Amino acid sequence: MRAPPLYHLYVAVTVLLAPFAAWAQIRKLRKQGVPALRAHETMGHASQPRSGSGQLIWFHAASVGESLSVLALIAKMGEVLPRAQFLITSGTPTSAKLVAERIPPRTVHQFAPLDARGPLSRFLHHWRPDAAIFVESELWPRMLRMTYERETPMALVNARLSAKSRAAWARQPALAAYVLDVFVLILTQNDEMAQAMVDMHAPADRVARGTNLKALSAPLPTDPAVLAQIRAALKGRRLWVAASTHPGEEEIVLAAHARLRASHPDLALVLVPRHPNRSAEVAALIAAAGLSFATRSKDELPRDDEAVYLADTLGELGNWYALTDVVFLGGSLRPIGGHNPFEVVQAGAAVISGPHVASFAETYDNMRAKGAAGFVEDAAGLAKAVADFYDKPAARRAALEAAESFVQDRSNALDDLARRLIHILKLAEPSR
Repeated sequence: MRAPPLYHLYVAVTVLLAPFAAWAQIRKLRKQGVPALRAHETMGHASQPRSGSGQLIWFHAASVGESLSVLALIAKMGEVLPRAQFLITSGTPTSAKLVAERIPPRTVHQFAPLDARGPLSRFLHHWRPDAAIFVESELWPRMLRMTYERETPMALVNARLSAKSRAAWARQPALAAYVLDVFVLILTQNDEMAQAMVDMHAPADRVARGTNLKALSAPLPTDPAVLAQIRAALKGRRLWVAASTHPGEEEIVLAAHARLRASHPDLALVLVPRHPNRSAEVAALIAAAGLSFATRSKDELPRDDEAVYLADTLGELGNWYALTDVVFLGGSLRPIGGHNPFEVVQAGAAVISGPHVASFAETYDNMRAKGAAGFVEDAAGLAKAVADFYDKPAARRAALEAAESFVQDRSNALDDLARRLIHILKLAEPSR
């Protein structure tokens, strides 16, 4: 396929802007505490060697959510391809940190090279990927075309573009077709996005509905020492968790907990705001609700009569999920789109959610069908859902069994996806 004029214009612009973009990106990473050696990965200078002469499979993601969503897929592909190496690239220090904490075997992380010839040439020459898998909306024209020109098989998974991005690409159909032609397979999150990709001139015979990778994610990490410490402090008290809450939701959660305490006076709430920097704001809301609380970031532990434990730290969500059988998942009582319910059921808990879950609609539809998720709209509904969970043992067992069944289904889906990618990207190892 011939490159359209707009692609040539893009290439010319990147030549002019690359030095300034490189300076700005390296400076930004350094200010965020990234060592100089690693910050220069954005210029294509690798900080680690390519291991061996075997297959190397490159995954490219944008930031935290996308990066973490592929770790389980990498681990599964690694089981099928025991001699393969994996590379994951992303652009933010937070994603690098979290990936490092959960990185699968035989996998390294690097910061993504800038979308310019020099950085990309150095990157591709060093890593020599045997296949490349791009995640969600990472459609950098030069990165895609230069990788393609090396005859590297490429796939796009979890494809998802916002309405604004789709409209922008629709205004440049020749460029969209040129960029999307590099992929041997485009897997979307749902049928609507599959049609959107075809409308953007992706080759229709290479587009298919896949599954939401975030609904196949690896279990959140836990710290046994922290769990033992919190359990000892709680002394057998029952608790529920309200996780990833946003402004306007904590008030509803706290009102529900006040109702619950009237009938279940020993019940504790672990409240986990989505953004820990809102800790002081959320603490003020707890105090205004007349509820006693302890704060995780102050190294406090819940006392015998403490109503709320404010878990205002990063990277500990897995601990809080492991402490309970029922989790209210925020971002859903307000039109935010919801958060990942699969992480909850993987931890062995059932999910309660508000109605606004567009970002995980397919996942929630499947969970609802199995009975692994319940939905509420206000404080009264939330209080009743939590109370029913603890007061009705048969319903509780059914919800937890449904959650376990859903996790098994997702595990099977992950295995199918891994084998499909290995086949289409021609990665199967030769038999001996």
